[in-house]
Amino acid sequence: MGNGVSGKASANLKTIYLEVEGRKHKVVFSKHSSSRDIKDLLSSAAGVSRWSNMMLKSQDGSTVCIEPNLPSNTARTFTVSQLKSELAKQLSHLERKVEAEALKAIEMQHLSAEITEIREQIRQDRITWQAIKDNVKTNKNDRRNISISRPMPNFVKMLSLVEHMYQDLGLIEDFEINSVVLRRFLVAIQQNYRLNPFHNFRHCFCVTQMMFSIIHLCNLKDLLSQMDLLVLMTACICHDLDHPGFNNTYQINAQTELAIRYNDISPLENHHAAVAFEVIGQPDCNIFANMSKEDQKKIRQEIVMLILATDMARHSEIVERFKSKLDTFDFHNDDYVSSLKMILIKCCDISNEVRPIEVSEPWADCLLEEYFMQSDREKSEGLPVAPFMDRDKVSKPTAQIGFIKFVLIPLFELLNKLFPQVAPVMIMPLREAYESYEIMRLDEEAIKAAATDSVHTDENGMESCSLMSSSSKARWSPTKAGKPTMGVSREIREMFHDKNPESKQAEARSAIKNQKKAEDAERSLNSSRDKMAN
Repeated sequence: MGNGVSGKASANLKTIYLEVEGRKHKVVFSKHSSSRDIKDLLSSAAGVSRWSNMMLKSQDGSTVCIEPNLPSNTARTFTVSQLKSELAKQLSHLERKVEAEALKAIEMQHLSAEITEIREQIRQDRITWQAIKDNVKTNKNDRRNISISRPMPNFVKMLSLVEHMYQDLGLIEDFEINSVVLRRFLVAIQQNYRLNPFHNFRHCFCVTQMMFSIIHLCNLKDLLSQMDLLVLMTACICHDLDHPGFNNTYQINAQTELAIRYNDISPLENHHAAVAFEVIGQPDCNIFANMSKEDQKKIRQEIVMLILATDMARHSEIVERFKSKLDTFDFHNDDYVSSLKMILIKCCDISNEVRPIEVSEPWADCLLEEYFMQSDREKSEGLPVAPFMDRDKVSKPTAQIGFIKFVLIPLFELLNKLFPQVAPVMIMPLREAYESYEIMRLDEEAIKAAATDSVHTDENGMESCSLMSSSSKARWSPTKAGKPTMGVSREIREMFHDKNPESKQAEARSAIKNQKKAEDAERSLNSSRDKMAN
């Protein structure tokens, strides 16, 4: 048996020569082949899909019909041209259609999750059916407009922005993350955040957005690996998953299921990490599916490490560890980089005061609202109550002043030692926020003093001073607190009534300092007089 082709068989074969993108190909087919078979053969030789629109042209530009009677050629090759523009147009149309359908599905999932969460809040007596009915009665023109405590956030927009962050950092391309899987992952993450006043998906988004900003501000793309950036972004998204609105202290004192499960060791943070990997464990949400098992294991370890680092009980430990490495910091040392990543996620987690006052102050109200909900429950259950969470003992300025002065500024100054560009963008706003709350505190104290020492005239026309009892004072509520008035006294406020906000701030600080100096001088003078009298 020979390997050659018989003369009769070879007579039924036809040979043509093609030129595809400068490369020549030889194609042999039977004269009895169908036009479809010949086109498939030519598509294979050209390296394009069999379903692509294809034209065969001679060297003079004439179109050649693809059929069994296709003329043979030798030196003068045929040229294959795929109609790429038409194909691209069709693909673009299909992509837009798929994306539109995906957004519809996401919106439906959001509505379903919101309904489930509202039912859960009703079950926990955080929202009553009567309140919803009363709200509906006041909105007869639009029965769909039911506001519970705050407007429902635009989840779709936030999810799209997070997806854009992954795209901008090159994470989707570098780790071959399927865009549909990423969207499903983000939707699942959003659905596992509760509608707490503070620890909700909007907070998760703000933390993630701050991390994205720091990555660009500090040029971390050139200093850290892409895997480090993936870990940082994903840990931010997952760091408060399924937060119940009551902190670790409550969990431990009340011996909740989470505290028992995690042996009182960072129960909330352990729970956040567990929920994160429950979501990632679902095949249609696994954004790490195309990575090696070894890389997946490493990513899991680092995400868990970063989420656990957000426990404020470990603040001093993590800060001191980072301090010890600053003088000899090495971006090629894994231990040093891990320490930096823990500092970064901590900065982002508590970064609200870095933002403009019109953004940060409502967040402070939300946090106090959540604190007060916890302290009210602790009182009803006979558990210890932290003073900074007690609505009868804390005010917004006093709560924020201490936190900014002793936690935020030192933390960001530590980061600034490694990245000097942090100072003007983040530390300066923190100092401005501190000054703003100081002014608010002084103003509140002046108002309280004026109210306590109010002077009135009795029936005999005599002036007397009356003290207000503590029971007659209105309880401070973050949702009822008004805008702080500038200065301390009416005279100081009148000084800059018509000035712009910046001038008001500067002159308020100056006036308050002068007023304090005058008070100190008066006290000193009175003390001297008393000594002389004695």
